[in-house]
Amino acid sequence: MPCLVRPAGGDAGGVITLGHPLLDAYVELVTARARWNTVLATAFDLKVFFTVVAKDPAEVVTADVLAFMKDQRQPRRGAKVVRIEDGEAGLSARTIKRRLATIAGLYEYLIVRGDTGISRNPVPRGLAMRRPGQRAVRGVPLIRAPRTLPRVIDPDEVDAFMAALRTRRDRAMVEAMLLGGLRRCEVLGLRLEDLHPGERRVFIAEGKGGHQRIVPVSTRFFTTVADYLEIERPATSTTDRVFVVLKGPRRGMPLTAAGLDEIVAGARRRAGIERLTCHQLRHTCFTRLREAGMALEAIQAQAGHRSIESTRIYLHLANDWLAGEYRRAVEAIDAQAIGAP
Repeated sequence: MPCLVRPAGGDAGGVITLGHPLLDAYVELVTARARWNTVLATAFDLKVFFTVVAKDPAEVVTADVLAFMKDQRQPRRGAKVVRIEDGEAGLSARTIKRRLATIAGLYEYLIVRGDTGISRNPVPRGLAMRRPGQRAVRGVPLIRAPRTLPRVIDPDEVDAFMAALRTRRDRAMVEAMLLGGLRRCEVLGLRLEDLHPGERRVFIAEGKGGHQRIVPVSTRFFTTVADYLEIERPATSTTDRVFVVLKGPRRGMPLTAAGLDEIVAGARRRAGIERLTCHQLRHTCFTRLREAGMALEAIQAQAGHRSIESTRIYLHLANDWLAGEYRRAVEAIDAQAIGAP
């Protein structure tokens, strides 16, 4: 049974070990290629899988993977406790799909190595479908993950949430997400030299997937961040990160993801909002930009999406877009009907 051991000191850096040489080698590879959150998720997925399956990687077969899927779908908090969004009692389809992708990635790595004796990936790519007179093809995915629209925060909730923030630092971080659409990791990764107040733009050096971009952000953000830097940020801080801890033994050190999540959760509770996350702030930003008429391609660039398909969701979140398109189409149809003989 693998045991996940995290490195001491902070929430990034170092090497996570699972106690098996092949698993540790794969985690080390992921550490060299991906962000720390991805490393943590990969290590945890491997730990869960091999705890449930309880076999050496070389002994795992497809039947074990299917049994693992069944185990993950079992109720975790009692058969009567289900998620509101999909009515399921076990883990969400997205979580199981991610864990299967992690296991598949592990075995692709072991196959490529060529020195493990493993030549076949036990994670099937899908379920084969056979039609009369044709050979079987893989047409059905193992896990069907529902495509759900993210929740956008109402203007009244935004006002209440902003009023519940206690420091200029906190308001600046929230405005970076709400007005500029920055991801949580991008906010925390900002360095002093990345701010360009004269141009009202910020340089994102640590975007998702290692992709960099320069994006405009509202004057409101730069005013707030300037006040924070002048009044609140400790003068003794030696880090070039913009957002740092303001109190306690870590004063002046870079703020962590856990720290930002705690700030958001605290303000959410004080504002009486049931649910609000950093990513919802980002979604709200792009939805409002789309409602204001910003082109989808411009939103794609602002968001740092590699594919326009990831940006199309904001067409559906923007309340006026679909209604406007529908009205125009209906008016055209009505005009044709009126003019018909």
